[in-house]
Amino acid sequence: MSFIRFKNISKRFPGVVALDRVGFEIAEGSCHALIGENGAGKSTLGKILAGIYAADEGDIVTAEPLKIAMVHQELAFCPNLTVAENLCLGNLPQRAGFLDRRAMREKARAMLCAIEANIDVDRLMGTLSTGQEQLVQIAAALGVNARVIVMDEPTSSLSAHESERLFQLLAQLKQRRITLIYVSHRMEEIFRLCDTVTVLRDGRHVATERIAETNPDRMIHQMVGREIKQYTSRHLERQLGDELLRVENLSSPGKFGDVSFRLHAGEVLGFAGLVGAGRSEVAQAIFGLDRRATGRVFVRGREILLGSVTAALAAGIGLLPEDRKRLGLVLTMNCRENTSLAALRRLTQLGFVRYRKERTLVQGFIDRLRVKTPGLDSPIAGLSGGNQQKIALAKWLARQCDVLMVDEPTRGVDVGAKAEIHQLLDELACQGIGLLVISSELPEVMNLSRRIIVLREGRVAGELESKEFSQPSLLRLMAGLR
Repeated sequence: MSFIRFKNISKRFPGVVALDRVGFEIAEGSCHALIGENGAGKSTLGKILAGIYAADEGDIVTAEPLKIAMVHQELAFCPNLTVAENLCLGNLPQRAGFLDRRAMREKARAMLCAIEANIDVDRLMGTLSTGQEQLVQIAAALGVNARVIVMDEPTSSLSAHESERLFQLLAQLKQRRITLIYVSHRMEEIFRLCDTVTVLRDGRHVATERIAETNPDRMIHQMVGREIKQYTSRHLERQLGDELLRVENLSSPGKFGDVSFRLHAGEVLGFAGLVGAGRSEVAQAIFGLDRRATGRVFVRGREILLGSVTAALAAGIGLLPEDRKRLGLVLTMNCRENTSLAALRRLTQLGFVRYRKERTLVQGFIDRLRVKTPGLDSPIAGLSGGNQQKIALAKWLARQCDVLMVDEPTRGVDVGAKAEIHQLLDELACQGIGLLVISSELPEVMNLSRRIIVLREGRVAGELESKEFSQPSLLRLMAGLR
């Protein structure tokens, strides 16, 4: 007997059919995977189940009234409130009619302690990294004692250690007969955690199968309808060019200290580390977003002013941030405007944007990155998370940077798009661009990089050459073990 049954669920957005008569069943106490390419309708279906969206057509039938929680891929909290306030927002502790702040903090600490997340409950949500935000979301979902939990890319910004802890938690939840709907692009997670998998493609139901009766190649073919080949980085076989970027003793109070490294033309330098190790903060300081940063940054041998984004841009530095919605895109603009935003200087004449040239440039990147969008002028907010990520990357490709820092470049991106982005980054390195790649996926950073710098608690814990790469060696450095 099915615990949850989707019957002919349809959902439309302006210019897009997100779901088209989708129907399948989920068993009680199971971990049910939901997979598909970006824009296939996975997150939309999860939000309909959680009550965030209303279906245009169809019904959801449950065996009993259910409390449902959702761990969102993107931020779903109030950034101007503390962690404790966000975690207790739906059920604030009171005393004599007033908010009991002590009880609120204790309740929040207990929720975070349940997943072993060491986060200060008095910090503002807006000051947390994306990985820390995801940990708080997971704590919130578990804290409401939901019978069904929808997890939308829960490990997309977690390190290997945090992901492993999450997997242990999910195993405990399954023992308690809690039903999990697991949206992910990571095949190894799906085959490790899930009992059943449903594949969506272009908003339609393709298949629902037992995990034991399928395999990754079959699932990928069902998702994309084409073969995905493993890509080998060609830039690793080429000679490095001149030094492009040199960082000396870069520090920021409370974030990181004494970080030094060099990046050459045609090189991909990886940054690895646990959530909170300072990887993103170092990149932001190089880009001029940290006014408290000290040290020296040189581009092609010329020192640039710290704390100035204008100086970084003028020197040819670009940054694709981890949080695409808050820092990477302007959600009130359309696809065309977001893509051309960083390249307007070469698209304007006498103060006016050359419209035809802009559209030609943007269309080229949309075709190159296989962005699924109804049109160039479609609102960026209406795209799936993975397609938004492609537009955020296209913006910096249009800028033609000498040094490009990419923070979690394939976060929330499907297996087909991930291979395409890896190939694109390799092509950029072959063209002589210097790339700094920050990734929580160790296989990704090892496959792309020539060298990897490991950060731990804001300090450089070690550096490995490609011949020394292995997950155990990286994990030991990340954990502070010799």
